[in-house]
Amino acid sequence: MKNKTKILTICATLLLILAYIFPLWRIDLHAPQYPEGIGLKIWINQITGKNPNDLRNINGLNHYIGMKEIIPESIPELKIMPPLIGLMIILGIVAAVVGKKYLLYTWLILMIFITSAGLIDFYLWEYDYGHNLNPKAAIKISGMSYQPPLIGSKQLLNMRTSSWPDMGGWTLILSISLGMYAVWVEKRDKQS
Repeated sequence: MKNKTKILTICATLLLILAYIFPLWRIDLHAPQYPEGIGLKIWINQITGKNPNDLRNINGLNHYIGMKEIIPESIPELKIMPPLIGLMIILGIVAAVVGKKYLLYTWLILMIFITSAGLIDFYLWEYDYGHNLNPKAAIKISGMSYQPPLIGSKQLLNMRTSSWPDMGGWTLILSISLGMYAVWVEKRDKQS
């Protein structure tokens, strides 16, 4: 690999460190009873409220419509993601230091696969969370499901629910984009 490609690969890899510092995803809920809004922040290893009591309040609201309680400790992905991203950081650094294109390609393909698998897994979790409701719930509306959107906004009863990447998620996207750019630069320079 050329030096420029190595530098781009290192930069793409080091961006992954930010996934440990910032939330990956956010879900915001806005309703008349919550004029300031409430929400969830999904980190690499935990789920927290946007505000101190939001997770507890969301679990309380969800109880009435039969949704499962969100218990971060019971979500295996929150235990799997930190070491998985750590391995990707190591692989990216090795790819840059060794300078072999196949290692860069391997890193990039794995990053795309891991990110895609994460989004699919998140969608399936949201689907289960919003469709498999407790039949003994206090509030039941026939045919209603409460699945939050994977990306974007959606009206669920009197709540406007929005789901977007947060700073850590954007850094993953930027990391992959920079990795793709590194591959493009390497191919372009080879052809020149």
